[in-house]
Amino acid sequence: MDLLKCSILSLSILLANHVYALQISQTKDRWYQASLKTLAKIKAQRHITTKAKNIILFIGDGNGVSTVTATRIYAGQKRGLSGEEHVLSYDALPNVALAKTYNTNAQTPDSAGTATAILTGIKTKAGLLSVTDAVVRGDCVAALANNATTVFELAEAAGMSTGIVSTARVTHATPAAAYAHSADRNYEDDSKLSAAQKAAGCIDIATALVEFNIGDGIDVIMGGGRRHFIGIGSVDEEGKKGRRTDGKNLIQRWQNRYKDGVYIWNQQGFDHLSTGNQKVLALFNNSHMAYEIDRAADKGGEPSLAQMTAKSIQLLSKNQQGYMLMVESGRIDHAHHQGNAKRALEDGLAFDAAVQVALQSTDPLDTLIIVTADHSHTLMMQGYAKRGNDILGLSYAIDAGDGKNIGKLNLSSDGKPYTTLVYANGPGGSVGERPDLTKTDVTDVDYQQQAIVVRKSETHSGEDVAIYARGPKAHLFAGTVEQNYIFQVMNEAADLVVRAMAN
Repeated sequence: MDLLKCSILSLSILLANHVYALQISQTKDRWYQASLKTLAKIKAQRHITTKAKNIILFIGDGNGVSTVTATRIYAGQKRGLSGEEHVLSYDALPNVALAKTYNTNAQTPDSAGTATAILTGIKTKAGLLSVTDAVVRGDCVAALANNATTVFELAEAAGMSTGIVSTARVTHATPAAAYAHSADRNYEDDSKLSAAQKAAGCIDIATALVEFNIGDGIDVIMGGGRRHFIGIGSVDEEGKKGRRTDGKNLIQRWQNRYKDGVYIWNQQGFDHLSTGNQKVLALFNNSHMAYEIDRAADKGGEPSLAQMTAKSIQLLSKNQQGYMLMVESGRIDHAHHQGNAKRALEDGLAFDAAVQVALQSTDPLDTLIIVTADHSHTLMMQGYAKRGNDILGLSYAIDAGDGKNIGKLNLSSDGKPYTTLVYANGPGGSVGERPDLTKTDVTDVDYQQQAIVVRKSETHSGEDVAIYARGPKAHLFAGTVEQNYIFQVMNEAADLVVRAMAN
Protein backbone atom coordinates (compact mmCIF):
# COMPACT_ATOMS: atom_id res chain seq x y z
CA MET A 1 0.00 0.00 0.00
CA ASP A 2 2.84 2.38 0.87
CA LEU A 3 4.49 1.57 -2.44
CA LEU A 4 1.25 2.33 -4.30
CA LYS A 5 0.87 5.64 -2.48
CA CYS A 6 4.42 6.59 -3.34
CA SER A 7 3.85 5.76 -7.01
CA ILE A 8 0.70 7.87 -7.17
CA LEU A 9 2.47 10.74 -5.41
CA SER A 10 5.41 10.56 -7.79
CA LEU A 11 3.12 10.54 -10.82
CA SER A 12 1.20 13.53 -9.47
CA ILE A 13 4.43 15.46 -8.99
CA LEU A 14 5.56 14.64 -12.52
CA LEU A 15 2.25 15.75 -14.03
CA ALA A 16 2.26 18.93 -11.96
CA ASN A 17 5.76 19.75 -13.06
CA HIS A 18 4.87 19.04 -16.67
CA VAL A 19 1.88 21.41 -16.58
CA TYR A 20 3.92 24.06 -14.79
CA ALA A 21 6.63 23.82 -17.40
CA LEU A 22 4.24 24.33 -20.35
CA GLN A 23 5.20 27.40 -22.33
CA ILE A 24 2.97 29.21 -24.84
CA SER A 25 5.73 29.95 -27.28
CA GLN A 26 3.68 31.72 -29.95
CA THR A 27 2.77 34.82 -27.94
CA LYS A 28 5.25 37.03 -29.81
CA ASP A 29 4.08 35.86 -33.21
CA ARG A 30 2.54 38.72 -35.23
CA TRP A 31 -0.66 36.79 -35.89
CA TYR A 32 -1.08 36.08 -32.18
CA GLN A 33 -0.47 39.74 -31.34
CA ALA A 34 -2.90 40.89 -34.02
CA SER A 35 -5.63 38.63 -32.67
CA LEU A 36 -5.06 40.02 -29.17
CA LYS A 37 -5.57 43.53 -30.52
CA THR A 38 -8.79 42.40 -32.19
CA LEU A 39 -9.98 40.89 -28.91
CA ALA A 40 -9.24 44.12 -27.03
CA LYS A 41 -11.03 46.17 -29.67
CA ILE A 42 -14.15 44.03 -29.54
CA LYS A 43 -14.18 43.96 -25.72
CA ALA A 44 -14.03 47.77 -25.71
CA GLN A 45 -17.07 48.15 -27.96
CA ARG A 46 -20.11 49.76 -26.40
CA HIS A 47 -23.65 49.52 -27.73
CA ILE A 48 -25.19 52.77 -28.97
CA THR A 49 -28.69 52.58 -27.56
CA THR A 50 -29.91 56.07 -28.42
CA LYS A 51 -32.25 56.66 -31.35
CA ALA A 52 -30.94 57.17 -34.87
CA LYS A 53 -31.53 60.51 -36.53
CA ASN A 54 -30.39 59.19 -39.91
CA ILE A 55 -30.27 55.81 -41.64
CA ILE A 56 -28.06 54.91 -44.59
CA LEU A 57 -28.75 51.54 -46.17
CA PHE A 58 -26.11 50.22 -48.56
CA ILE A 59 -27.08 47.32 -50.81
CA GLY A 60 -24.45 45.67 -52.96
CA ASP A 61 -26.60 43.89 -55.54
CA GLY A 62 -25.21 40.37 -55.74
CA ASN A 63 -22.41 41.22 -53.30
CA GLY A 64 -22.37 37.85 -51.55
CA VAL A 65 -19.62 36.62 -49.27
CA SER A 66 -17.53 35.11 -52.07
CA THR A 67 -17.67 38.44 -53.90
CA VAL A 68 -16.74 40.35 -50.75
CA THR A 69 -13.74 38.07 -50.21
CA ALA A 70 -12.59 38.38 -53.82
CA THR A 71 -13.07 42.17 -53.74
CA ARG A 72 -11.06 42.41 -50.53
CA ILE A 73 -8.15 40.50 -52.05
CA TYR A 74 -8.40 42.46 -55.30
CA ALA A 75 -8.33 45.76 -53.39
CA GLY A 76 -5.27 44.68 -51.41
CA GLN A 77 -3.44 43.48 -54.49
CA LYS A 78 -4.07 46.78 -56.27
CA ARG A 79 -2.22 48.36 -53.34
CA GLY A 80 0.76 46.07 -53.80
CA LEU A 81 -0.16 43.68 -50.97
CA SER A 82 -0.80 39.96 -51.12
CA GLY A 83 -4.44 40.92 -50.63
CA GLU A 84 -5.84 38.42 -48.18
CA GLU A 85 -5.11 40.59 -45.14
CA HIS A 86 -6.70 43.73 -46.60
CA VAL A 87 -9.71 45.24 -44.80
CA LEU A 88 -12.62 46.77 -46.70
CA SER A 89 -14.40 49.75 -45.17
CA TYR A 90 -17.37 47.66 -44.07
CA ASP A 91 -15.19 44.75 -42.90
CA ALA A 92 -14.29 46.96 -39.97
CA LEU A 93 -17.86 47.64 -38.84
CA PRO A 94 -18.49 46.34 -35.32
CA ASN A 95 -21.74 44.42 -35.79
CA VAL A 96 -22.23 41.55 -38.21
CA ALA A 97 -25.01 39.05 -38.91
CA LEU A 98 -26.09 36.69 -41.67
CA ALA A 99 -29.36 37.04 -43.57
CA LYS A 100 -31.39 34.24 -45.16
CA THR A 101 -32.40 35.51 -48.60
CA TYR A 102 -34.99 33.09 -50.01
CA ASN A 103 -38.29 34.42 -51.38
CA THR A 104 -41.58 32.83 -50.34
CA ASN A 105 -41.71 30.85 -53.58
CA ALA A 106 -38.02 30.69 -54.47
CA GLN A 107 -35.10 28.91 -52.83
CA THR A 108 -32.73 31.08 -54.86
CA PRO A 109 -34.16 34.61 -54.74
CA ASP A 110 -34.53 37.53 -57.10
CA SER A 111 -33.85 41.18 -56.28
CA ALA A 112 -37.48 42.28 -56.17
CA GLY A 113 -38.39 39.82 -53.45
CA THR A 114 -35.23 40.46 -51.44
CA ALA A 115 -35.53 44.25 -51.66
CA THR A 116 -39.14 43.96 -50.54
CA ALA A 117 -38.02 41.96 -47.51
CA ILE A 118 -35.41 44.54 -46.53
CA LEU A 119 -37.63 47.57 -47.08
CA THR A 120 -41.03 46.37 -45.81
CA GLY A 121 -40.36 43.70 -43.19
CA ILE A 122 -42.17 40.92 -45.07
CA LYS A 123 -40.99 38.24 -47.45
CA THR A 124 -42.84 37.89 -50.72
CA LYS A 125 -42.68 36.12 -54.06
CA ALA A 126 -39.91 36.57 -56.60
CA GLY A 127 -40.63 39.42 -58.99
CA LEU A 128 -43.01 41.31 -56.69
CA LEU A 129 -42.27 44.81 -55.43
CA SER A 130 -43.53 45.80 -51.97
CA VAL A 131 -46.74 43.81 -52.17
CA THR A 132 -47.68 40.79 -50.11
CA ASP A 133 -47.33 37.13 -50.91
CA ALA A 134 -51.07 37.01 -51.67
CA VAL A 135 -50.37 38.54 -55.08
CA VAL A 136 -49.69 36.37 -58.11
CA ARG A 137 -46.96 37.85 -60.29
CA GLY A 138 -48.55 39.94 -63.03
CA ASP A 139 -51.87 40.44 -61.24
CA CYS A 140 -51.64 44.18 -60.80
CA VAL A 141 -55.26 44.48 -59.67
CA ALA A 142 -54.54 42.21 -56.70
CA ALA A 143 -51.44 44.26 -55.99
CA LEU A 144 -53.56 47.38 -55.55
CA ALA A 145 -55.21 45.80 -52.51
CA ASN A 146 -52.11 44.14 -51.04
CA ASN A 147 -49.53 46.86 -50.60
CA ALA A 148 -46.79 46.63 -47.99
CA THR A 149 -45.66 49.94 -46.51
CA THR A 150 -42.00 50.67 -47.14
CA VAL A 151 -39.39 52.20 -44.88
CA PHE A 152 -39.24 55.17 -47.29
CA GLU A 153 -42.96 55.79 -46.96
CA LEU A 154 -42.60 55.69 -43.18
CA ALA A 155 -39.62 58.03 -43.27
CA GLU A 156 -41.46 60.58 -45.42
CA ALA A 157 -44.53 60.36 -43.20
CA ALA A 158 -42.27 60.94 -40.20
CA GLY A 159 -40.96 64.17 -41.73
CA MET A 160 -37.55 62.85 -42.71
CA SER A 161 -35.81 63.56 -46.00
CA THR A 162 -35.29 60.62 -48.35
CA GLY A 163 -32.84 59.70 -51.06
CA ILE A 164 -32.28 56.84 -53.50
CA VAL A 165 -28.97 56.31 -55.29
CA SER A 166 -28.24 53.47 -57.69
CA THR A 167 -25.86 52.64 -60.52
CA ALA A 168 -28.73 50.66 -62.05
CA ARG A 169 -31.89 52.19 -63.47
CA VAL A 170 -33.78 53.96 -60.68
CA THR A 171 -36.80 51.91 -61.77
CA HIS A 172 -34.91 48.63 -61.42
CA ALA A 173 -35.95 46.08 -58.80
CA THR A 174 -33.95 47.15 -55.74
CA PRO A 175 -34.55 50.92 -55.83
CA ALA A 176 -38.12 50.45 -57.06
CA ALA A 177 -39.07 48.49 -53.94
CA ALA A 178 -38.55 51.68 -51.93
CA TYR A 179 -41.41 53.59 -53.54
CA ALA A 180 -43.44 51.35 -55.89
CA HIS A 181 -46.01 48.64 -55.25
CA SER A 182 -46.01 46.45 -58.31
CA ALA A 183 -47.10 42.96 -59.30
CA ASP A 184 -44.10 42.70 -61.62
CA ARG A 185 -40.65 44.25 -61.43
CA ASN A 186 -40.69 44.54 -65.23
CA TYR A 187 -43.43 47.18 -65.23
CA GLU A 188 -40.76 49.89 -65.38
CA ASP A 189 -42.85 51.94 -67.83
CA ASP A 190 -46.38 51.80 -69.19
CA SER A 191 -45.43 49.81 -72.30
CA LYS A 192 -45.47 46.67 -70.16
CA LEU A 193 -49.03 47.26 -68.93
CA SER A 194 -52.10 46.17 -70.87
CA ALA A 195 -55.02 48.48 -71.58
CA ALA A 196 -57.12 46.52 -69.08
CA GLN A 197 -54.47 46.90 -66.38
CA LYS A 198 -54.28 50.65 -66.97
CA ALA A 199 -58.07 50.92 -66.88
CA ALA A 200 -58.07 49.13 -63.52
CA GLY A 201 -55.80 51.80 -62.07
CA CYS A 202 -52.44 50.05 -62.29
CA ILE A 203 -49.46 52.33 -62.84
CA ASP A 204 -45.91 51.68 -63.94
CA ILE A 205 -42.86 52.03 -61.71
CA ALA A 206 -41.52 55.28 -63.19
CA THR A 207 -44.92 56.90 -62.70
CA ALA A 208 -44.99 55.65 -59.11
CA LEU A 209 -41.69 57.43 -58.48
CA VAL A 210 -42.77 60.75 -59.96
CA GLU A 211 -46.19 60.61 -58.30
CA PHE A 212 -44.94 59.41 -54.89
CA ASN A 213 -47.28 61.40 -52.65
CA ILE A 214 -46.28 60.67 -49.06
CA GLY A 215 -44.66 63.57 -47.25
CA ASP A 216 -43.12 65.89 -49.82
CA GLY A 217 -41.91 63.09 -52.10
CA ILE A 218 -38.50 61.51 -52.55
CA ASP A 219 -35.97 64.32 -52.20
CA VAL A 220 -32.92 62.96 -54.01
CA ILE A 221 -33.01 60.46 -56.88
CA MET A 222 -29.78 59.51 -58.67
CA GLY A 223 -29.12 56.70 -61.12
CA GLY A 224 -29.91 55.59 -64.65
CA GLY A 225 -33.05 54.81 -66.61
CA ARG A 226 -34.10 57.87 -68.64
CA ARG A 227 -35.78 55.61 -71.21
CA HIS A 228 -38.62 54.79 -68.83
CA PHE A 229 -39.45 58.46 -68.28
CA ILE A 230 -39.84 59.56 -71.92
CA GLY A 231 -41.91 58.39 -74.89
CA ILE A 232 -40.97 56.12 -77.76
CA GLY A 233 -41.11 59.11 -80.11
CA SER A 234 -38.65 61.08 -78.00
CA VAL A 235 -34.90 60.96 -77.55
CA ASP A 236 -32.94 61.84 -74.46
CA GLU A 237 -29.97 64.20 -74.13
CA GLU A 238 -27.65 61.59 -75.63
CA GLY A 239 -29.90 60.78 -78.58
CA LYS A 240 -31.30 57.53 -77.20
CA LYS A 241 -34.98 56.64 -77.50
CA GLY A 242 -37.58 56.40 -74.79
CA ARG A 243 -39.93 53.49 -74.18
CA ARG A 244 -43.17 55.01 -72.92
CA THR A 245 -46.28 54.51 -75.07
CA ASP A 246 -48.57 56.93 -73.23
CA GLY A 247 -46.97 60.08 -74.64
CA LYS A 248 -45.95 61.31 -71.19
CA ASN A 249 -42.67 62.97 -70.36
CA LEU A 250 -42.25 62.11 -66.69
CA ILE A 251 -39.10 64.19 -66.37
CA GLN A 252 -41.14 67.24 -67.34
CA ARG A 253 -43.91 66.17 -64.97
CA TRP A 254 -41.39 65.94 -62.14
CA GLN A 255 -40.10 69.43 -62.97
CA ASN A 256 -43.65 70.79 -63.03
CA ARG A 257 -44.34 69.25 -59.64
CA TYR A 258 -41.15 70.52 -58.04
CA LYS A 259 -40.67 74.06 -59.33
CA ASP A 260 -37.46 74.47 -57.33
CA GLY A 261 -36.22 71.01 -58.22
CA VAL A 262 -33.16 70.38 -60.37
CA TYR A 263 -32.98 67.78 -63.13
CA ILE A 264 -29.50 66.76 -64.32
CA TRP A 265 -28.24 64.13 -66.74
CA ASN A 266 -24.43 64.41 -66.86
CA GLN A 267 -21.27 65.03 -64.85
CA GLN A 268 -21.31 68.76 -65.53
CA GLY A 269 -24.77 69.12 -64.08
CA PHE A 270 -23.75 67.04 -61.09
CA ASP A 271 -20.68 69.18 -60.47
CA HIS A 272 -22.84 72.31 -60.38
CA LEU A 273 -25.37 70.93 -57.92
CA SER A 274 -25.81 73.18 -54.92
CA THR A 275 -26.50 71.87 -51.45
CA GLY A 276 -29.27 74.48 -51.42
CA ASN A 277 -31.30 72.45 -53.91
CA GLN A 278 -34.43 71.03 -52.33
CA LYS A 279 -35.19 68.27 -54.85
CA VAL A 280 -32.87 66.52 -57.30
CA LEU A 281 -33.66 64.11 -60.14
CA ALA A 282 -30.45 62.86 -61.74
CA LEU A 283 -30.71 60.34 -64.58
CA PHE A 284 -27.23 59.77 -65.96
CA ASN A 285 -27.96 57.16 -68.61
CA ASN A 286 -30.72 55.91 -70.87
CA SER A 287 -30.49 52.52 -69.16
CA HIS A 288 -28.11 51.48 -66.37
CA MET A 289 -25.13 53.65 -65.52
CA ALA A 290 -21.76 52.49 -66.82
CA TYR A 291 -19.70 49.85 -65.08
CA GLU A 292 -17.09 51.55 -62.91
CA ILE A 293 -14.21 50.42 -65.13
CA ASP A 294 -16.00 51.89 -68.18
CA ARG A 295 -17.28 55.07 -66.53
CA ALA A 296 -14.56 57.37 -67.85
CA ALA A 297 -15.58 56.55 -71.42
CA ASP A 298 -19.18 57.72 -70.95
CA LYS A 299 -19.74 60.66 -73.33
CA GLY A 300 -21.89 62.70 -71.00
CA GLY A 301 -19.85 61.82 -67.96
CA GLU A 302 -21.13 60.05 -64.87
CA PRO A 303 -20.28 60.60 -61.20
CA SER A 304 -18.96 57.70 -59.17
CA LEU A 305 -21.08 55.94 -56.58
CA ALA A 306 -18.95 57.57 -53.88
CA GLN A 307 -19.56 61.03 -55.35
CA MET A 308 -23.31 60.45 -55.52
CA THR A 309 -23.29 59.19 -51.94
CA ALA A 310 -21.37 62.21 -50.67
CA LYS A 311 -23.60 64.68 -52.51
CA SER A 312 -26.77 62.95 -51.33
CA ILE A 313 -25.66 63.12 -47.71
CA GLN A 314 -24.93 66.84 -48.12
CA LEU A 315 -28.34 67.48 -49.67
CA LEU A 316 -30.30 65.43 -47.14
CA SER A 317 -28.48 66.54 -43.99
CA LYS A 318 -30.24 69.90 -43.93
CA ASN A 319 -33.38 68.35 -42.45
CA GLN A 320 -33.28 68.44 -38.66
CA GLN A 321 -35.75 65.54 -38.60
CA GLY A 322 -33.10 63.34 -40.21
CA TYR A 323 -32.94 61.38 -43.44
CA MET A 324 -33.26 57.91 -44.95
CA LEU A 325 -30.82 57.16 -47.77
CA MET A 326 -30.46 53.96 -49.78
CA VAL A 327 -27.36 53.44 -51.91
CA GLU A 328 -27.27 50.52 -54.33
CA SER A 329 -24.29 49.26 -56.27
CA GLY A 330 -26.42 47.66 -58.94
CA ARG A 331 -23.85 46.59 -61.47
CA ILE A 332 -21.94 44.07 -59.37
CA ASP A 333 -24.92 41.87 -60.12
CA HIS A 334 -24.93 42.60 -63.85
CA ALA A 335 -21.25 41.77 -64.26
CA HIS A 336 -21.77 38.47 -62.47
CA HIS A 337 -24.66 37.63 -64.78
CA GLN A 338 -22.18 38.07 -67.64
CA GLY A 339 -19.66 35.80 -65.92
CA ASN A 340 -17.31 38.80 -65.85
CA ALA A 341 -15.56 38.82 -62.49
CA LYS A 342 -13.23 41.75 -63.17
CA ARG A 343 -16.06 44.21 -63.78
CA ALA A 344 -17.88 42.83 -60.73
CA LEU A 345 -14.83 43.38 -58.53
CA GLU A 346 -14.21 46.88 -59.90
CA ASP A 347 -17.79 47.81 -59.04
CA GLY A 348 -17.19 46.16 -55.67
CA LEU A 349 -14.32 48.58 -55.09
CA ALA A 350 -16.58 51.50 -56.01
CA PHE A 351 -19.13 50.21 -53.50
CA ASP A 352 -16.44 50.03 -50.82
CA ALA A 353 -15.43 53.63 -51.58
CA ALA A 354 -19.03 54.79 -51.24
CA VAL A 355 -19.35 53.14 -47.84
CA GLN A 356 -16.09 54.76 -46.77
CA VAL A 357 -17.42 58.19 -47.72
CA ALA A 358 -20.52 57.65 -45.58
CA LEU A 359 -18.49 56.41 -42.63
CA GLN A 360 -16.23 59.45 -42.77
CA SER A 361 -18.99 62.02 -43.18
CA THR A 362 -21.46 60.84 -40.53
CA ASP A 363 -21.50 60.53 -36.75
CA PRO A 364 -21.95 56.97 -35.42
CA LEU A 365 -23.86 58.40 -32.47
CA ASP A 366 -26.76 59.56 -34.64
CA THR A 367 -26.49 57.67 -37.95
CA LEU A 368 -27.20 53.98 -38.43
CA ILE A 369 -25.24 52.61 -41.39
CA ILE A 370 -26.16 49.16 -42.71
CA VAL A 371 -24.21 47.39 -45.44
CA THR A 372 -25.63 44.23 -46.96
CA ALA A 373 -26.41 42.37 -50.18
CA ASP A 374 -29.79 41.43 -51.54
CA HIS A 375 -28.51 38.03 -52.66
CA SER A 376 -25.34 36.26 -53.74
CA HIS A 377 -24.04 34.80 -57.02
CA THR A 378 -22.42 31.53 -58.05
CA LEU A 379 -18.90 32.99 -57.99
CA MET A 380 -16.53 30.50 -56.37
CA MET A 381 -12.96 30.86 -55.09
CA GLN A 382 -11.17 27.52 -55.43
CA GLY A 383 -8.09 25.54 -56.31
CA TYR A 384 -5.48 25.67 -53.50
CA ALA A 385 -3.72 28.75 -54.85
CA LYS A 386 -0.63 30.14 -53.15
CA ARG A 387 -0.86 33.14 -50.83
CA GLY A 388 -0.96 36.35 -52.85
CA ASN A 389 -2.00 34.60 -56.05
CA ASP A 390 -3.54 37.09 -58.50
CA ILE A 391 -7.21 36.80 -57.62
CA LEU A 392 -8.10 37.13 -61.31
CA GLY A 393 -5.21 35.00 -62.52
CA LEU A 394 -4.38 31.36 -63.06
CA SER A 395 -3.99 29.30 -59.90
CA TYR A 396 -0.38 28.70 -58.86
CA ALA A 397 0.66 25.99 -56.41
CA ILE A 398 1.30 26.57 -52.72
CA ASP A 399 4.98 26.77 -51.81
CA ALA A 400 5.71 24.58 -48.79
CA GLY A 401 8.89 26.52 -48.11
CA ASP A 402 11.30 24.32 -50.01
CA GLY A 403 10.92 26.22 -53.26
CA LYS A 404 9.82 23.18 -55.24
CA ASN A 405 6.45 24.61 -56.25
CA ILE A 406 7.54 28.14 -57.14
CA GLY A 407 6.07 29.05 -60.53
CA LYS A 408 4.17 25.78 -60.81
CA LEU A 409 0.61 25.98 -62.12
CA ASN A 410 -2.16 23.99 -60.50
CA LEU A 411 -3.62 21.62 -63.07
CA SER A 412 -6.97 19.91 -63.20
CA SER A 413 -7.47 16.25 -64.10
CA ASP A 414 -7.49 17.20 -67.79
CA GLY A 415 -3.95 18.53 -67.46
CA LYS A 416 -5.00 22.14 -68.01
CA PRO A 417 -4.62 25.16 -65.70
CA TYR A 418 -7.56 26.95 -64.14
CA THR A 419 -8.33 30.28 -62.50
CA THR A 420 -8.96 30.89 -58.81
CA LEU A 421 -12.33 32.47 -59.59
CA VAL A 422 -14.91 30.43 -61.49
CA TYR A 423 -18.70 30.32 -61.68
CA ALA A 424 -20.99 27.39 -61.01
CA ASN A 425 -22.88 28.40 -64.15
CA GLY A 426 -22.79 31.06 -66.82
CA PRO A 427 -21.70 32.07 -70.31
CA GLY A 428 -18.09 31.08 -69.62
CA GLY A 429 -19.06 27.42 -69.60
CA SER A 430 -18.20 25.10 -72.48
CA VAL A 431 -20.05 22.30 -74.22
CA GLY A 432 -17.49 19.56 -74.63
CA GLU A 433 -13.79 19.92 -73.86
CA ARG A 434 -12.69 22.70 -71.52
CA PRO A 435 -10.48 25.30 -73.25
CA ASP A 436 -6.78 25.49 -72.34
CA LEU A 437 -6.12 28.80 -70.59
CA THR A 438 -2.33 28.68 -70.84
CA LYS A 439 -2.17 31.43 -73.47
CA THR A 440 -5.35 33.29 -72.47
CA ASP A 441 -5.19 36.66 -70.70
CA VAL A 442 -7.56 35.73 -67.90
CA THR A 443 -7.10 39.16 -66.29
CA ASP A 444 -8.51 41.01 -69.31
CA VAL A 445 -11.48 43.22 -68.50
CA ASP A 446 -13.72 41.32 -70.92
CA TYR A 447 -12.65 37.82 -69.88
CA GLN A 448 -15.51 35.59 -68.77
CA GLN A 449 -14.56 33.09 -66.08
CA GLN A 450 -15.09 29.43 -66.87
CA ALA A 451 -18.28 27.85 -65.55
CA ILE A 452 -19.45 24.33 -64.81
CA VAL A 453 -22.98 24.60 -66.20
CA VAL A 454 -23.43 26.44 -69.49
CA ARG A 455 -26.01 29.23 -69.35
CA LYS A 456 -26.53 32.38 -71.40
CA SER A 457 -26.74 34.33 -68.15
CA GLU A 458 -25.20 33.31 -64.82
CA THR A 459 -27.69 33.01 -61.96
CA HIS A 460 -28.07 34.20 -58.42
CA SER A 461 -27.20 31.80 -55.61
CA GLY A 462 -29.20 31.07 -52.50
CA GLU A 463 -26.73 31.13 -49.62
CA ASP A 464 -26.91 33.64 -46.76
CA VAL A 465 -25.46 37.13 -47.18
CA ALA A 466 -23.70 39.26 -44.60
CA ILE A 467 -25.06 42.31 -42.80
CA TYR A 468 -22.55 44.83 -41.44
CA ALA A 469 -23.65 47.74 -39.26
CA ARG A 470 -22.53 50.73 -37.20
CA GLY A 471 -24.44 53.26 -35.15
CA PRO A 472 -27.59 53.39 -33.01
CA LYS A 473 -29.11 49.92 -32.48
CA ALA A 474 -26.51 48.30 -34.73
CA HIS A 475 -25.89 45.73 -31.99
CA LEU A 476 -29.32 44.27 -32.80
CA PHE A 477 -27.70 42.63 -35.81
CA ALA A 478 -26.40 39.31 -34.49
CA GLY A 479 -26.58 35.66 -35.44
CA THR A 480 -28.44 34.37 -38.48
CA VAL A 481 -31.69 36.18 -39.23
CA GLU A 482 -34.36 36.35 -41.88
CA GLN A 483 -33.65 39.11 -44.39
CA ASN A 484 -36.86 40.97 -43.55
CA TYR A 485 -35.48 41.49 -40.02
CA ILE A 486 -33.36 44.35 -41.40
CA PHE A 487 -36.53 46.44 -41.64
CA GLN A 488 -37.26 45.85 -37.95
CA VAL A 489 -33.87 47.17 -36.88
CA MET A 490 -34.28 50.30 -39.01
CA ASN A 491 -37.72 50.87 -37.54
CA GLU A 492 -36.49 50.26 -34.00
CA ALA A 493 -33.51 52.56 -34.49
CA ALA A 494 -35.50 55.57 -35.71
CA ASP A 495 -39.01 54.90 -34.32
CA LEU A 496 -40.32 55.14 -37.87
CA VAL A 497 -43.76 53.62 -37.35
CA VAL A 498 -44.42 55.61 -34.18
CA ARG A 499 -43.30 58.89 -35.76
CA ALA A 500 -45.17 58.25 -39.00
CA MET A 501 -48.42 57.49 -37.18
CA ALA A 502 -48.03 60.57 -34.98
CA ASN A 503 -47.75 62.98 -37.93
